[in-house]
Amino acid sequence: MTSEPTLLKADELGRIEIVEHDRQRAIRRDIGAARWWSRAFARRAAAREARALTRLAGIDGVPALLGWNGRELLRSYIAGQPMQLAQPRDRGYYRDALRLLARLHRCGIVHNDLAKEPNWLVRDDGRPAVVDFQLAWTRGRRGRLFRLLAREDLRHLLKHKRTYCADALSARQRAILDTPAPHSRLWRATGKRLYKLIARRVFGYWDNEGKGRVRS
Repeated sequence: MTSEPTLLKADELGRIEIVEHDRQRAIRRDIGAARWWSRAFARRAAAREARALTRLAGIDGVPALLGWNGRELLRSYIAGQPMQLAQPRDRGYYRDALRLLARLHRCGIVHNDLAKEPNWLVRDDGRPAVVDFQLAWTRGRRGRLFRLLAREDLRHLLKHKRTYCADALSARQRAILDTPAPHSRLWRATGKRLYKLIARRVFGYWDNEGKGRVRS
């Protein structure tokens, strides 16, 4: 148990800390600590995460929303390691991850940021969890765009599976990996380089690492 906040990340979008809430660990996202020019975006992103977590309430492997007041978002703490540290090679992890992703999609939520390994956790018991829903689709409508985005969620999970457990990929999963959605191909051909430049120069993010610099 921790009584003093433990800083996980601080950047232009605010601070993320481990705090104590009702005598248990929790994660606090402090929008008030964001730079003035990014505060509106940070608030919208946190509000989107709050909507997603509300819709996903009760699903094992997703944080529980504990509070959102327009400045601070509080969610439950999930014990485990981010994927890039745990490097899961157990086939069972990916079977469970596919089931978890299917549950998100059945609830009308697309994560939209599962290419980042830190958004996948390997819990202490070896099971998967998903965090950071700031970019999530929360509209609930499940039309053509929803299906395209959901397929990209799946494809990003399969890319991680290819990295750590490639021999467990099925022929169908390999085919999905080989056929990214049209918007994904367009993004890689046009906007991805600009995104990486902004992410690195402004927010201090580096490739798939997903961890911003700690701002002084």
